[in-house]
Amino acid sequence: MRQFYIFKTARISTAEDIRKLQQVILTAFFVIISVFLQTIVLNARGAPESFADLVEDVGSSVVNITTMTKVESPVVPRGVVPEGSPFEELFRDFQSPNSPRQRPRNANALGSGFVISSDGFIVTNHHVINGADQITIEFNDGSFRDAVVIGSDENIDIALLKVDAETTLEFVEFGDSDISRVGDWVMAMGNPLGQGFSVSVGIISARNRELAGNYDDYIQTDAAINRGNSGGPLFNMNGEVVGVNTAILSPNGGSIGIGFSMASNVVEPVVKQLKEFGEVRRGWLGVSIGDLNQDMADALGMKEPSGSIVLEVYDGPSKDAGLLASDVIVMFDNKEVGNSGELVRIVGDTTVGRTVDVIVLRQGERIKVRVKLGQRPTNKELNKQVAPPEPTKPNEDAIDGTGLSELTDSLREEYGIDPAISGVIIMSVDETSSAYENGLRKGDVITDVAQKPIGSVEEVEELVSSAKSEGRQSVLLLVRREGQPRFIVLKFN
Repeated sequence: MRQFYIFKTARISTAEDIRKLQQVILTAFFVIISVFLQTIVLNARGAPESFADLVEDVGSSVVNITTMTKVESPVVPRGVVPEGSPFEELFRDFQSPNSPRQRPRNANALGSGFVISSDGFIVTNHHVINGADQITIEFNDGSFRDAVVIGSDENIDIALLKVDAETTLEFVEFGDSDISRVGDWVMAMGNPLGQGFSVSVGIISARNRELAGNYDDYIQTDAAINRGNSGGPLFNMNGEVVGVNTAILSPNGGSIGIGFSMASNVVEPVVKQLKEFGEVRRGWLGVSIGDLNQDMADALGMKEPSGSIVLEVYDGPSKDAGLLASDVIVMFDNKEVGNSGELVRIVGDTTVGRTVDVIVLRQGERIKVRVKLGQRPTNKELNKQVAPPEPTKPNEDAIDGTGLSELTDSLREEYGIDPAISGVIIMSVDETSSAYENGLRKGDVITDVAQKPIGSVEEVEELVSSAKSEGRQSVLLLVRREGQPRFIVLKFN
């Protein structure tokens, strides 16, 4: 009988031995294939020898945008030159309605954008086209078309434009920015400093950056982004748009390798709404919120500062549902809330009119509240919102080192306190006291203590004493200073 040796160790002489050999060979085959595939993936993630193929694939979808805005020339006030002055004639000419100096002038601005459909929809930044009287799109082949604004959203600085497409246009698609990783290669395209079509490459330097907006989720990149790149795409290596180039951090106005692109997973749903409605319809809870710190968490008996604390409840969905100031929102629609920025984005992405479960931490208990979301008002309308409140009556010294008084009409007038606000006012604070050290000041109005609305000094005294008797090291106060709500942790000596 013939005998076979494998790696000089396995001797095969039976059917069982042959079966085992087959298993070994099959296993080895799968290991080799797995290593081969991993090598392909790693090579795909690495820098290619050239970006030229990628540029050829997506470059024709990137456009330059020129806007024209009519700007009125400033008018010189009459009477600034006395009669008989040698300059009187000059200023009369200057002020003449027919003078060329009085005619409106045209101001031009430059930006970038990218085509997202064959029929001519184009994405750019809101600030690129805001206030423009005329928008001209220059395509990569040198042709020009006028564009109209379909809609824009200043909250994430995105606008959707449309051109009449006489032919089918080359376009690109959004990718999943959530799977992009720090260190991945990216490519920026646009019209930097008005120089025309230009390409730069770099890596993702950071994720989830917030700059100034409620819905911010920026990808930070060191790919060169300059003025004129605004509204242009940030591509991954598959030729998908993972960001819209929006801002740079720079002391001199030029790129220093810190650029920001709004993540595609924030932009894409907004673009869909602009296309469908011409506006963005975001869910709205109707509250003003803030983040917790460790001191606040300790005062509320929480292990860590997670969730979002309610500063004010406006007329609207949350008030109707029973949410209260000082509630800590820890879950929204079965999603855990890590901080207020997270909550804003989750709520904004939720359909208007939908009823959701909101879990809040209130006085040590988890409470479920069902809220029917409204539509988020404009920023102007939000600024007009007023928080609800309650009544009052006088007394003193419930918090060590302070003199407290219930609100009276004369005190409201003296300190400019809204008649709707309820609570007690701090008339004096000893500057050597822990109350002063913790941040309480004369004129502050305390509206809530330990997540409970208060209307009298006795209530403050009772709640502070209760916290001390429970062995707490601190208590959380909600105060208003010059009308603005803020949380202060009052630590006990």
